[in-house]
Amino acid sequence: MPSISVGDVTLTYEESGRGAPVLLLAGTGASGRSWWLHQVPALVAAGHRVITPDNRGTGGSGPAGPGLTIADLVTDTANLITQLVGGPCHVVGTSMGAYITQELLLVRPELVNRAVLMASRARPDPVSTALAAADRALADSGIELPPEYDAVTRALQNLSPATLADPESAQDWLDILELSPAAPADHRAQLDVTLTTDRRSAYARITTPTLVLSFADDLIAPPAHGRDLAAAIPGAAFTTIPATGHYGYLEQPDEVNKAMLEFLTA
Repeated sequence: MPSISVGDVTLTYEESGRGAPVLLLAGTGASGRSWWLHQVPALVAAGHRVITPDNRGTGGSGPAGPGLTIADLVTDTANLITQLVGGPCHVVGTSMGAYITQELLLVRPELVNRAVLMASRARPDPVSTALAAADRALADSGIELPPEYDAVTRALQNLSPATLADPESAQDWLDILELSPAAPADHRAQLDVTLTTDRRSAYARITTPTLVLSFADDLIAPPAHGRDLAAAIPGAAFTTIPATGHYGYLEQPDEVNKAMLEFLTA
C-alpha cells in the first residue's frame, strides 16, 4: 500500500481510477478500506480518480498519540490533498470523516470543490456526549468484550431495523462484525475527536457546495441533526436515505451512491 508523509505522521492510502479526484474519509476506527466494496467502484465507473486514506491511528497509517484533535486530522487531510492532488478535489466523509470535512471547509476551502457529509451533525446532544464518554471509558478500562457481544451491540447501534428484521441480512452483518471487532483501545486517540460544542455559527461561513446525507434510522447522528447541519451551511442540500442506520453507506449503497454522484456531477 502506498504511503505519504504529512507533517509528523505517515498516512497510507489507496487510489483507483482516472478523472476528477474524490477523497473519501472514513469514520472513527475505520480505515479507507471501508469504502472499497461499494463507493470506490461506483465513483471509478463514473469517471473519477478515488483516493481512500487511512486516518492516523487506523489501517497502515502511523499511530495517533494522546491528545489527538480534529485540527490534527484536518491538517493531515489538507496536506494529503496538497501532495497527492495538487489542487482542489471533491471530499466525501462519513461520521468522523464528515466532521473532518466540515472543519476543512472552514480553514482550507480552496482545497474542496464539492463536499458530501454523511451521518453527521453540527452540535452535540446528551446521547452523543454520553456515547462518546462510554466508548472512552470502555477503551480505558482494558476490558475486552467477547466478539459475539460486540457484534450484537454494534449491529443494534449502527444498522437499520429493516436490515435487522431480514434474517439473511442480519446474520451476514453479525458474522462480519464478529470477525472485525471494534477494539476501541486500538484507536483510543480517535475517541477524543468528537463534536463537543455547537458549530452552527461557524458553519454559516462555509461557501463550498455541500450535500448533507442523513440515514433515516441513524441513532448516532439522527436525521434531525443532519437537517440542522444543512440549515447551518448556506445553500446546502439535504437528503435522507430510508431504511439505513449509521452504516447507511454500506446498508443501501445504491441509493447512497446515486445521491452522491448526482450531487458531485451537478
